[in-house]
Amino acid sequence: MTVGTKSLLFGVHQFIWHPLTVLFAWLYLYRSFPNWRELVCIVIHDWGYWGSSNMDGPEGERHPERAASIAMRIFGSYYSDLCLLHSRRYARSKGLVPSKLCWADKFSIACDPCWFYLTRAWLSGELYEYRESTALEGFIPLSDGHRQWFRWVRARLVSQGVKNISDI
Repeated sequence: MTVGTKSLLFGVHQFIWHPLTVLFAWLYLYRSFPNWRELVCIVIHDWGYWGSSNMDGPEGERHPERAASIAMRIFGSYYSDLCLLHSRRYARSKGLVPSKLCWADKFSIACDPCWFYLTRAWLSGELYEYRESTALEGFIPLSDGHRQWFRWVRARLVSQGVKNISDI
């Protein structure tokens, strides 16, 4: 089973828990409930990880395309872009601004207990890819503990989410 599939089934992007945390983050950041189409986008935005052999590599980077395709067929271009541009990396690669869903997705880690996030990340195998990426970028060395890494990631993503909602 691929790491992307494991992520959706029981990992960081678990198909029930992650959309709930994104919804809670949306409510916190935007002080309003998403409309029903936005809610569907919150549920499907990471479905592109299904079958992906990596999270941050070439396959993983294209994960927003599956949800964007579904949203385009059902709802139209605005909702397609909401899904497609929920990834900062994907948006940047296309020279576009991340969508409103991006910041709720990033902020959702604030709704995840450390022990629960790390357990899911470890079970799915995502933890090692994420840890390696941040170490290679010079942020958190692999010698630091998983909890220290999680606290750093949470602080970074939460601050980015709060800072960037003013752009929307």
